[in-house]
Parts: sequence; structure tokens; C-alpha cells
Amino acid sequence: MLAPDLGSVPGPASDALALVPGLTGGLLAIGATALVYFAEDLFARLPVHWMWWPALGGLIIGIGGLIEPRALGVGYDVIDQLLTGHATQALIVGILVVKTAIWSLSLGSGTSGGVLAPVFMIGASLGAAESGFLPHCTPGFWATLGLAAVVGGVMRSPLTGTSVSAYALSVLLLKRSVLTEKIARRRLHLTREYTTDPLESFFAHEVMTPEPRADFATPARVFVHPDETLREVANKLAENYVTSAPVVDRDDPTSHLGVITLAQLLHARRRDLHEEHHRERLLP
Repeated sequence: MLAPDLGSVPGPASDALALVPGLTGGLLAIGATALVYFAEDLFARLPVHWMWWPALGGLIIGIGGLIEPRALGVGYDVIDQLLTGHATQALIVGILVVKTAIWSLSLGSGTSGGVLAPVFMIGASLGAAESGFLPHCTPGFWATLGLAAVVGGVMRSPLTGTSVSAYALSVLLLKRSVLTEKIARRRLHLTREYTTDPLESFFAHEVMTPEPRADFATPARVFVHPDETLREVANKLAENYVTSAPVVDRDDPTSHLGVITLAQLLHARRRDLHEEHHRERLLP
């Protein structure tokens, strides 16, 4: 009995060509992330109550299931076939197109769903699709690289050389990952340490003292816009060695809306301390 041909061992050429699934995986990650929040914005404009959005997302999943039934569910069996080189071309294309569409659109609708397993399926299908024109290596080699690339791009988790290239492309073209964009849309902007910065939770117009007037007593060295976060305001004050700044309209710098001082930047920290030491209790 002969042992099956496991293909050639990946060499320097394969290492260089790992950029192919890396960069395409990064582009797919960007596209899928953009589609999630395009769908969220689209659902927000629908003339129906938000409680119907997940139902519409479920309808999208159902339509996708009619087109490619194996795109439904957790998909561990599909991931196994993709990573072991046993997936058919129809399955690869079906998962790549249908799973990407229904995952992005349904997640944007607010339908409960995961991120990790669907991204595994999408990434592995991308690598498996590209294996047809890349050098033959061990079964599932390119599918594994595609999986790493899409996970690295979507979740900003560069673990391999392939995912580093996808991560780099994602960082250059996207402000945030699919995981942190939703938090940022709730006006809780995150630092790189993934902790909420109190100064990023408030905007200048929320804490400023309204003082519309044509001229200030002394010429201002720095101006603040009402839609800037307190973190941006603090940076401006620090860079210019001042403790206060006028707030002006972004479109009309001559329109003075108020003034913001160093003391008002403490508002965010006071709110943060209040939430740490006081817990609202609901009594029957």
C-alpha cells in the first residue's frame, strides 16, 4: 500500500508567495468589515422599528442558506475540509461568497452571531480558492494562510508573516477593527490598549462654557472645534502651553461658540470616578 502524496514541503518561494493570501486576505477583511457597518447604517435608515432588524438579518441568512446550505451553522466541519484539502470547488466558492455576504449583512442587522468561526471559514475558503494557481504544497497549506490572513485583518491579531501583511494593510486602510468599530460608534473611543479613555467619552461642546462673542480679551493661540473629543482638546492645550481655548465652528472659524478650560477636562474623569464608586440599584 502506497502512502498518499502529501505534496512538496513549503520552501522559500512559498514563503514569498505567502504575501498573496496575506494581501488578498487583508483586502477581504477590509471589505467584510466595511460591509458590516454599511449594513448597520442601512438598517438604521429603514422605516421600521429596530426590533425588526434581527428578523430581517435572519431572512438574509435564510436566503443564503438556500443558495449554499453549508454556509449555515458553526461550520467546523467545513473548516476541517478546507484545511485538509478535501473541499470541492463549489463549496469553496459558495463559502467565500455566501458566507461573507450573510455574515456581514446579518451582523450589521444586530442578529446574534459569532465572529471567530465565520472568519475562519471565510479566510480558509479564500486560501483554498487561491491554491489553484499557487504552487502545490501540503494539503491545506494555502487555506491555512488564508485563514490566518483574514483573521489577522479582521481582528487585528498578527500572529504569522501572512497575517502581518494583512494586518498592515488593514491598519493603513481601516481606522478600527470589526470588534472595536461598534464600540467607537457608541462614542466610546478606544486606545491601543483596548481600555476606554475617559477623555475620549466626551466632546468639547458637552463641557464647554457657552460664551458666544466676537472677540476675546487676548488673541487665542489655539482654537477648539465642538466635535473634538476632550483627548484632542487636552493635546492642543498641552502642545500650546495654554489652559483654555475658544471653541469655534468648524465651518466658520469666526463664529465663537464658547470657551473650554483645563478644569472642564476633569469632567470626564469625575464621571469615570462616579461610575466606579456608585452603582445604580433597581429595587422592586
